[in-house]
Amino acid sequence: MNMTDYSVVVVGTDGSSLAEPTVARAAWLAKHEDADLVIVCAYSRLSPRAEAKNVATLGGDPRGGEVLGRAAANEALTRAVAVASNHRATVTAALMIEGDPAEALIETVKKYQAEVLVLGARSDVSFAERLLGTLAREIVDRAFCDILIVRPNQPGEIPVPQDAEA
Repeated sequence: MNMTDYSVVVVGTDGSSLAEPTVARAAWLAKHEDADLVIVCAYSRLSPRAEAKNVATLGGDPRGGEVLGRAAANEALTRAVAVASNHRATVTAALMIEGDPAEALIETVKKYQAEVLVLGARSDVSFAERLLGTLAREIVDRAFCDILIVRPNQPGEIPVPQDAEA
Protein backbone atom coordinates (compact mmCIF):
# COMPACT_ATOMS: atom_id res chain seq x y z
CA MET A 1 0.00 0.00 0.00
CA ASN A 2 1.33 3.41 -0.97
CA MET A 3 0.83 6.01 1.77
CA THR A 4 0.53 9.58 0.58
CA ASP A 5 0.04 12.92 2.24
CA TYR A 6 -3.41 14.48 2.29
CA SER A 7 -3.78 17.47 -0.02
CA VAL A 8 -7.53 18.07 0.49
CA VAL A 9 -9.51 17.53 3.69
CA VAL A 10 -13.31 17.77 3.68
CA VAL A 11 -15.36 18.28 6.85
CA GLY A 12 -19.08 18.71 7.41
CA THR A 13 -20.73 20.99 9.93
CA ASP A 14 -24.29 21.14 11.19
CA GLY A 15 -23.91 23.68 13.99
CA SER A 16 -24.37 21.01 16.69
CA SER A 17 -22.21 20.65 19.79
CA LEU A 18 -20.12 18.04 17.97
CA ALA A 19 -19.48 20.28 14.94
CA GLU A 20 -16.91 22.62 16.48
CA PRO A 21 -14.51 19.93 17.75
CA THR A 22 -14.93 18.01 14.50
CA VAL A 23 -14.03 21.07 12.43
CA ALA A 24 -11.15 21.78 14.81
CA ARG A 25 -9.78 18.27 14.27
CA ALA A 26 -10.12 18.64 10.48
CA ALA A 27 -8.42 22.04 10.60
CA TRP A 28 -5.59 20.65 12.71
CA LEU A 29 -5.13 17.79 10.22
CA ALA A 30 -5.24 20.14 7.22
CA LYS A 31 -2.69 22.48 8.79
CA HIS A 32 -0.30 19.68 9.70
CA GLU A 33 -0.64 18.04 6.29
CA ASP A 34 -0.35 21.42 4.52
CA ALA A 35 -3.67 20.52 2.89
CA ASP A 36 -6.61 22.57 1.70
CA LEU A 37 -9.71 22.43 3.90
CA VAL A 38 -13.20 22.32 2.41
CA ILE A 39 -16.08 22.89 4.85
CA VAL A 40 -19.59 21.76 3.92
CA CYS A 41 -22.94 22.57 5.51
CA ALA A 42 -25.94 20.80 3.98
CA TYR A 43 -29.35 22.23 4.76
CA SER A 44 -33.03 21.75 4.06
CA ARG A 45 -34.96 24.66 2.59
CA LEU A 46 -37.71 26.16 4.71
CA SER A 47 -40.53 28.53 3.86
CA PRO A 48 -39.74 32.16 4.76
CA ARG A 49 -42.02 31.93 7.80
CA ALA A 50 -40.48 28.66 9.00
CA GLU A 51 -37.01 30.09 8.33
CA ALA A 52 -37.73 33.03 10.64
CA LYS A 53 -38.90 30.67 13.40
CA ASN A 54 -35.89 28.39 12.95
CA VAL A 55 -33.17 31.04 13.35
CA ALA A 56 -33.18 30.48 17.13
CA THR A 57 -32.71 26.71 16.73
CA LEU A 58 -29.32 26.61 15.01
CA GLY A 59 -28.28 23.09 14.16
CA GLY A 60 -31.64 21.81 12.99
CA ASP A 61 -32.47 18.16 13.62
CA PRO A 62 -29.70 16.59 15.74
CA ARG A 63 -30.73 13.06 14.71
CA GLY A 64 -29.39 13.26 11.19
CA GLY A 65 -27.02 16.19 10.90
CA GLU A 66 -29.78 18.11 9.16
CA VAL A 67 -29.66 21.89 9.26
CA LEU A 68 -33.05 23.50 8.80
CA GLY A 69 -32.95 26.64 6.70
CA ARG A 70 -30.39 28.75 4.94
CA ALA A 71 -29.91 31.16 7.86
CA ALA A 72 -29.00 28.32 10.25
CA ALA A 73 -26.65 26.86 7.62
CA ASN A 74 -24.97 30.23 7.14
CA GLU A 75 -24.47 30.60 10.91
CA ALA A 76 -23.05 27.07 11.23
CA LEU A 77 -20.71 27.65 8.29
CA THR A 78 -19.55 31.02 9.62
CA ARG A 79 -18.68 29.45 12.99
CA ALA A 80 -16.90 26.53 11.31
CA VAL A 81 -14.75 28.87 9.20
CA ALA A 82 -13.83 30.81 12.36
CA VAL A 83 -12.80 27.58 14.11
CA ALA A 84 -10.68 26.53 11.12
CA SER A 85 -9.08 29.97 10.94
CA ASN A 86 -8.22 29.81 14.63
CA HIS A 87 -6.29 26.62 13.86
CA ARG A 88 -4.55 28.38 10.95
CA ALA A 89 -5.94 26.00 8.33
CA THR A 90 -6.23 27.09 4.71
CA VAL A 91 -9.97 27.10 3.97
CA THR A 92 -10.27 26.62 0.22
CA ALA A 93 -14.07 26.53 0.16
CA ALA A 94 -16.99 26.98 2.57
CA LEU A 95 -20.06 25.50 0.91
CA MET A 96 -23.76 25.66 1.76
CA ILE A 97 -25.47 22.87 -0.14
CA GLU A 98 -29.21 22.32 -0.15
CA GLY A 99 -30.01 18.64 0.25
CA ASP A 100 -29.08 15.43 2.00
CA PRO A 101 -25.96 15.76 4.22
CA ALA A 102 -24.46 12.41 3.17
CA GLU A 103 -24.95 13.17 -0.52
CA ALA A 104 -23.51 16.69 -0.10
CA LEU A 105 -20.38 15.34 1.59
CA ILE A 106 -19.85 12.50 -0.90
CA GLU A 107 -20.26 14.83 -3.88
CA THR A 108 -17.89 17.39 -2.34
CA VAL A 109 -15.24 14.71 -1.75
CA LYS A 110 -15.55 13.73 -5.43
CA LYS A 111 -15.54 17.31 -6.75
CA TYR A 112 -12.47 18.37 -4.75
CA GLN A 113 -10.74 14.96 -5.04
CA ALA A 114 -10.31 14.85 -1.28
CA GLU A 115 -8.25 12.09 0.24
CA VAL A 116 -9.89 12.31 3.67
CA LEU A 117 -13.31 13.17 5.07
CA VAL A 118 -13.63 14.14 8.74
CA LEU A 119 -16.92 13.35 10.47
CA GLY A 120 -18.31 13.72 13.95
CA ALA A 121 -20.31 10.77 15.24
CA ARG A 122 -22.87 10.88 18.02
CA SER A 123 -24.08 8.17 20.31
CA ASP A 124 -27.42 6.86 19.07
CA VAL A 125 -29.68 3.94 19.92
CA SER A 126 -28.48 0.83 18.05
CA PHE A 127 -25.01 -0.68 18.45
CA ALA A 128 -23.94 0.22 14.89
CA GLU A 129 -25.37 3.72 15.24
CA ARG A 130 -23.71 4.08 18.66
CA LEU A 131 -20.41 3.22 17.04
CA LEU A 132 -20.65 5.69 14.18
CA GLY A 133 -23.94 7.57 14.09
CA THR A 134 -26.43 7.34 11.24
CA LEU A 135 -24.88 9.93 8.92
CA ALA A 136 -21.36 8.61 9.52
CA ARG A 137 -22.48 5.04 8.89
CA GLU A 138 -24.07 5.97 5.55
CA ILE A 139 -20.95 7.82 4.44
CA VAL A 140 -18.62 5.01 5.49
CA ASP A 141 -20.66 2.71 3.25
CA ARG A 142 -20.38 5.07 0.24
CA ALA A 143 -17.15 7.07 0.41
CA PHE A 144 -14.00 6.13 -1.50
CA CYS A 145 -11.53 8.06 0.63
CA ASP A 146 -10.08 7.82 4.11
CA ILE A 147 -12.54 8.75 6.84
CA LEU A 148 -11.62 10.14 10.23
CA ILE A 149 -14.37 9.75 12.82
CA VAL A 150 -14.23 12.22 15.72
CA ARG A 151 -15.81 10.69 18.83
CA PRO A 152 -16.31 12.20 22.28
CA ASN A 153 -14.29 10.63 25.09
CA GLN A 154 -17.07 11.37 27.52
CA PRO A 155 -20.54 12.79 26.91
CA GLY A 156 -20.12 16.38 25.77
CA GLU A 157 -16.31 16.26 25.77
CA ILE A 158 -14.19 15.94 22.65
CA PRO A 159 -10.43 16.44 22.82
CA VAL A 160 -9.02 18.84 20.26
CA PRO A 161 -5.30 18.54 19.51
CA GLN A 162 -3.27 21.55 20.52
CA ASP A 163 -0.77 22.95 18.04
CA ALA A 164 2.85 22.52 19.04
CA GLU A 165 3.44 26.00 17.64
CA ALA A 166 1.98 28.80 19.73
